[in-house]
Amino acid sequence: MARFAFFFIALVGCMQSLAQGSVSDTSLFDPHVTMSYAYQFPGGDMASRFGNNSNLSLGFHIKSRKNWYYGIQGQFLFGNRVIKEEGFLQNLLVDGDYVLDNDGYPAVLVIQQRGFAISGDFGRLFPVFGPNPNSGILLKSGVGFLQHNIRIEHQETYIAQLEDDYLKGYDRMANGLAVTGFLGYFYMSNNRFINFVLGVEAWRGFTEPRRPMNFDTQLSESGVRNDILLGLRAGWTLHFYKRMSDNFYYY
Repeated sequence: MARFAFFFIALVGCMQSLAQGSVSDTSLFDPHVTMSYAYQFPGGDMASRFGNNSNLSLGFHIKSRKNWYYGIQGQFLFGNRVIKEEGFLQNLLVDGDYVLDNDGYPAVLVIQQRGFAISGDFGRLFPVFGPNPNSGILLKSGVGFLQHNIRIEHQETYIAQLEDDYLKGYDRMANGLAVTGFLGYFYMSNNRFINFVLGVEAWRGFTEPRRPMNFDTQLSESGVRNDILLGLRAGWTLHFYKRMSDNFYYY
């Protein structure tokens, strides 16, 4: 993490000499970091396993003077609704539909969705309306990697069948190539106080199951999944650029 931070600071430092101008009247060379949140709705095979989820994202992007837009982003997916699949944990369930811990008592299990995605993005800003040439409609797409799995927690009890490598036989992990697209509004204020992005984002993952066998069903999953996520994303942006005064601003 320290190496990444050092690399990022050095990268921004190298870029500052290229980025000069006034926000209000000039299309700037604008490196920036965006932290955002999305609420996502699943589709395709994803909808048969998970409900709606939340998504936290951190991205580094550059808007060129000609309003081309490119960069990278990473996302963390999490949700509390997992749709019970046929046979899920069936080898551990006893009468009453519950799981016993190693002491023979009913265990409290927390079943959740977890996942992450990374992508390289490319697009364009269209300054059709806004307070300056650096604000407008943002259209971008990307190619990356998507992974998701079922998380099973039982912190208060010990269940040998759900520990360490045994747990992997129940988590239904899948990952693979994914594509993404975003359409929204990118706003850079003249006074430095309000900078945000807001829009609609879609993901389609061509993922594949990665576990050799599910321990509960004694079956192997195979084939390419059609995982779809559609969400509403809102974020705050930290810009880095150099004004004509030769003072370097972070805001």
